[in-house]
Amino acid sequence: MASTAGAARPSRLEFWRLALPGLAVSFAIAALAIGVRNATGLAALNPVVVALVAGIGLRAALGLPGVIKPGIAAAVRPVLRFAIVLLGLQVTLGALLSLGGGALVVAMAVVGTTLPFTIWLGRRMGVEPALATLIGTGTAICGASAIVAANQVARGRDGDVAYALAVITLCGTAAMLLWPLLAAPLGLDARAYGLWAGASVHEVVQAVGAAAAGGDEATRAGTVMKLARVFLLAPAVLALGAWMARSGGSAGEAKVAVPWFAFGFLGMVVLGSAGLVPDAAVSLSRAVVPILMAASVAALGLSTDLKDLRLRGAAPLVLGVASSLFIAAVAYAGVRLIG
Repeated sequence: MASTAGAARPSRLEFWRLALPGLAVSFAIAALAIGVRNATGLAALNPVVVALVAGIGLRAALGLPGVIKPGIAAAVRPVLRFAIVLLGLQVTLGALLSLGGGALVVAMAVVGTTLPFTIWLGRRMGVEPALATLIGTGTAICGASAIVAANQVARGRDGDVAYALAVITLCGTAAMLLWPLLAAPLGLDARAYGLWAGASVHEVVQAVGAAAAGGDEATRAGTVMKLARVFLLAPAVLALGAWMARSGGSAGEAKVAVPWFAFGFLGMVVLGSAGLVPDAAVSLSRAVVPILMAASVAALGLSTDLKDLRLRGAAPLVLGVASSLFIAAVAYAGVRLIG
């Protein structure tokens, strides 16, 4: 057999031809996951999470046939990156500026403190650096989207991504259910509660769901605050990539690839904010991005061995809980300071 270095790379057409079976399986799982969420109407059944569970279940039951491996690799990389670029169309600079300077500072503070805190605490707890980074990114920014985006530079194993997604899902769902009960004891009015929920709950759907419990004003404030954190996805991934490159990369790598998709995300934000993207295209992105994300995470699930997850123990889950409490405290302090 020829070595990898000596073998000719397949043409782009041949690459996608080989990827077709695995992509078909990944997108079929994504369609099923979205169908389950739509049929039940339960916000907790995020299609990304359903797709992950379905992918892991299929892998456990049927193994990983070689014919779908190229497609799984394509779903985890090119498809995911395209989804993140399109996600930029859902964030506009006008909406972010409507929050006011103080709220934007809170958004930057929760992201800028939660991620390094989680990495630091993970090191103290003995959690693998890549897994701690993914948990911190998912907590600080926007859940599943942030985890799979950050892994493009963190280069964790598929099991790291799957475990981080499970932890973030559990903690974010708990926050969505518990935060509405804390609004009155914490003395938060509708707008302040919405800002707190948007600044501290993990997934977009979880944050909006938590904020909605406070009424229309809370929903508006929480949604825009959450979008401010989503906007910080690209800068955070770029900063993470630069930091890992300076520190020698992940798992001994001397060089970390530049996350060009993050620039694409920022480019879409600028184009959308300038009114250069038709409303129909923005609406289409809202429908397409969840499908692409779910397909990518389904592929991760198909690549994940349950035995690997069981070996991680409970420490990463404890880390996720601690990170969630930390971001909630920072967000609460910030909301109180800005009034």
